[in-house]
Amino acid sequence: MPTAKLILDGKEYEFPVVVGTEHEVGIDIAQLRAKTGAITLDPGYGNTGSCQSAITFIDGERGILRYRGYPIEEIADKAAFSEVCYLLIYGHLPNQKEQEEWRRQLTTNSFIHEDMLKFFEGFPTNAHPMAILSAMVTSLSAYYPDTGNEDDANHNIIRLLAKAKTIAAFSYKKHVGEPMIYPRTDLSYAANILRMLFATPAEHYDVPEVAENALNLLLNLHADHEQNCSTSAVRMVGSSRANLFASVGAGICGLWGPLHGGANQEVLEMLEMIQKDNCDYKKYVKMAKDKASGFRLMGFGHRVYKNFDPRAKLLKKAADEVLSQLGVNDPLLDIAKSLEEIALHDDFFVQRKLYPNVDFYSGIIYRALGIPTDMFTVMFALGRLPGWIAQWKEMRDDPSTRIHRPRQIYIGECERHYVPIEKRGAHRPNEPRTEGAATLRAVAQQS
Repeated sequence: MPTAKLILDGKEYEFPVVVGTEHEVGIDIAQLRAKTGAITLDPGYGNTGSCQSAITFIDGERGILRYRGYPIEEIADKAAFSEVCYLLIYGHLPNQKEQEEWRRQLTTNSFIHEDMLKFFEGFPTNAHPMAILSAMVTSLSAYYPDTGNEDDANHNIIRLLAKAKTIAAFSYKKHVGEPMIYPRTDLSYAANILRMLFATPAEHYDVPEVAENALNLLLNLHADHEQNCSTSAVRMVGSSRANLFASVGAGICGLWGPLHGGANQEVLEMLEMIQKDNCDYKKYVKMAKDKASGFRLMGFGHRVYKNFDPRAKLLKKAADEVLSQLGVNDPLLDIAKSLEEIALHDDFFVQRKLYPNVDFYSGIIYRALGIPTDMFTVMFALGRLPGWIAQWKEMRDDPSTRIHRPRQIYIGECERHYVPIEKRGAHRPNEPRTEGAATLRAVAQQS
């Protein structure tokens, strides 16, 4: 077995090297603290592998994304979202019989307990749909407790996938003050979502095929993305043996942030800002190149991909088709295309590998489908559900899983002792208050 050597204070230590099936190399430092008394410091965990996983492979340098070995380009617009869910969670694509039963289970379990409708009544009308979604998903554990039984666990997986779309649609209806629309068992996952969002008791609503296909594509493209912020949150919470609903609730909250699931909303807001400024996109490109401006083009570049995001290629094509077939004339798409054209040929962007990412086009497609901006992250969450569930299940099925407990480098006060309040003097605000602060200053000066 290959090993890596570490020299600390003149002493040499060896650690095993782990190599993945795609030749990814990792140094196993599980015994680092026990052997050396030291830990690693890796803010943001950008260089830390928190687990070994067989679910998703990403090669950011080459622009590769695969689910269980299948290239995203082969399944994103060909497979039904329900198939991708099955693949991620159970490791293989379902055969005809498995798919029929799986889809039956996902439709018949779409209805939520009627008592849960009272929860929706308690939220204010201006509550963000993500707040409602996270709370309602977590509350499912009150109706379907974790018994530890494998059959019950699989049933809870189905319940969560099936009911989440209903909860999401009900969250939207609550937000706009319209009556809830119940799911139909004869529609696909994507079509059910759109119907529950836009149908009303007074009007018949047929889901356009192009809209159904576009949403199916978006759900598939968002289904999993390795150990990102929200997925790591699911694994972190789940490592304590928290139930599926609580763990996924944590993932929803992690996704909510603008640096993660809210990024496509920020792209749309940026495009709207440029539109209001006479569509002068060149002005904003110039600002993006100027650090002093403080402006950054949203939707370009990715922390993982140092090449073109493969999901963005698929969405670019889909955006053209959706707007064309639905007859949507959106000036934001013209601005987006102009920005992309510059980013693909301007040396400033090319040298920094700032290519359009998945968020760049997803917001435009959601907008064309009639989905409001504050629902974008909710739609992202629905797509990411199977990935969260698969990661949670993989972790729970692994007997070597330990509760997650990161370490830290302490930089606070050194030991000090309590002084009664009547004996405390006023400290001088411009001077160090403690020995700890003085020590930090001395170390900084030596550096």
